[in-house]
Amino acid sequence: MRTATSLLAILGLATAFATGASEIYKWTDAEGNVIYGDRPVGDPAERLLIVSKPTNPSQVQAMIDARHEREGTSLEAREKKAEEEKSYREKKAESADRAKQCESSRATLQKYLQSRRLYKLDESGERVYLDEQQMQESRARMQAQVEEYCSP
Repeated sequence: MRTATSLLAILGLATAFATGASEIYKWTDAEGNVIYGDRPVGDPAERLLIVSKPTNPSQVQAMIDARHEREGTSLEAREKKAEEEKSYREKKAESADRAKQCESSRATLQKYLQSRRLYKLDESGERVYLDEQQMQESRARMQAQVEEYCSP
């Protein structure tokens, strides 16, 4: 990559030297457009005095290196920002999930506290009613879930 950039810089320098040695003319065509060229084509062509200075290759290389450094830093900054946005979205989704679990757990706890009888379904889909101790354990487990999901 650097070799290609250096080669382009050298070609640019060679072109600049070649361009600096040629003559440039300016004229206006029949439609009123201003045209520049290396040979006078129009009748009243004006020769332009263009002075060029040789380019310092070390300055050109320093500018190229600085540009690569800026682009590299910019890429790192974009990657860091993308990672922060991803982390933010994940935290937001996790927070939304916790809020949903909290709401669901509270609703279920409320049902458990208001119900006189609680049941679970067995393998055949039949209701099996819980005794008083099992109901208290179920309510305690649901209370623990509410505390887990609803606490900050």
